[in-house]
Amino acid sequence: MRRIEQTPPPPGPFRPGFWRSPIRGPWLTSVFGLVLLFGIPVLFVTGALSYAAYNPGLGRLNDQTPDKGLLGFYLFDWPTHPYWLYRLTQGVHVTLGVVLVPVVLAKLWSVIPKLFEWPPARSAAHALERLSLLALVGGVVFEFVTGILNTQLYYVFPGSFYTLHFYGAWVFIAAFIVHVCLKLGRMTRALRSRNLLTELRTGLDDTRPELPDPDGLVPTASAAPTMSRRGTLAMVGGGSLLLLAVTAGQSIGGRLRGTALLAPHNREPGSGPNGFQINKTAAAVGINPAHVGPDWRLEVHGLGPMLVFTRTQLLAMPQQAAALPIACVEGWSTPDQHWSGLRLADLAALAGLPDAGSVLVESVQPPGPYSSVVLRGNQIHDPRSLLALRVNGADLSLDHGYPARIIVPANPGVNNTKWVHRLTFRT
Repeated sequence: MRRIEQTPPPPGPFRPGFWRSPIRGPWLTSVFGLVLLFGIPVLFVTGALSYAAYNPGLGRLNDQTPDKGLLGFYLFDWPTHPYWLYRLTQGVHVTLGVVLVPVVLAKLWSVIPKLFEWPPARSAAHALERLSLLALVGGVVFEFVTGILNTQLYYVFPGSFYTLHFYGAWVFIAAFIVHVCLKLGRMTRALRSRNLLTELRTGLDDTRPELPDPDGLVPTASAAPTMSRRGTLAMVGGGSLLLLAVTAGQSIGGRLRGTALLAPHNREPGSGPNGFQINKTAAAVGINPAHVGPDWRLEVHGLGPMLVFTRTQLLAMPQQAAALPIACVEGWSTPDQHWSGLRLADLAALAGLPDAGSVLVESVQPPGPYSSVVLRGNQIHDPRSLLALRVNGADLSLDHGYPARIIVPANPGVNNTKWVHRLTFRT
């Protein structure tokens, strides 16, 4: 290690004099870090709840991460009450993730000299800190980039988004916890070193560098300031508020839906009873009229012989109604739509399993992710869980799942299977 310390740093960003911003220092870094200290855990928890909502414990059809092992320790039966639960948790997850982008970028800018320290490791403790920083920076970039690309429908990474985002989240949160443990004391001292209100009253002409710090964030030879700390905080905070304004409406709905300029699904796709958002069209997943024409039948399997129904027969049965939204992993959701059809609980009773513990729902959609899904017993027996045949007083459109689709309270949209042709109830 002594030989490494005596080696002069290579030219460029490894040289101490390369980084000269007079506002970079422990205090500003700690302000951004404090925001992330509260924001990142909320992101992680809401993301973990989203994973639980897919009910991966029910088997491979629902589980995009079959090798999760101990990482699935917290999984629980996803509830159906309140019916807007997934709309809330996933809306918070996506909106907060977008809003934190300026803070993450500012935090990375504030600590960029740490990424070019020389020598790379001075001791075992320093090496651990550097490794945690590498995993932290790599993890935060990977999670934010994959998440945002997925919400914008431009996901280009190889492999399943769910798998990569899930494992990436655990790597990132582990590095985050290690980093917090290593830096919490320093962050607390740095925040106490300056008064926030004083900094907010300090303009460009009075901006001075912080005192030299052991982390090397304060430049050894600073340049003249081009922006005050007040201006930096205003720029980052303003950027976050702007992103909030152009994103949150896709989850909140109402008049704010029109302000969700960054949300691909913020626009109403047409008018009329079926004029609300969809994720994928029938054509996009390979559904054609032959799949759902006059020959379509619903098969219901259970304890006794298979039951077969035409759509006309289903419509002739007593119809039930429920007002439920659709909420997607991409963060968008619809207002409550008024669905009508048959209760899953009633269909389970017809199949001879009134106390069914699960149901396998299969679509006429060609095999692929979420063409089939398993629902839990509590989802079956909620009176608002329907095999929907109509919406807002009209027949389902083909894109909304004609001739029949699932709608379940608090269920991720992709698990509300469309174009259903078979229900298999199980004990």
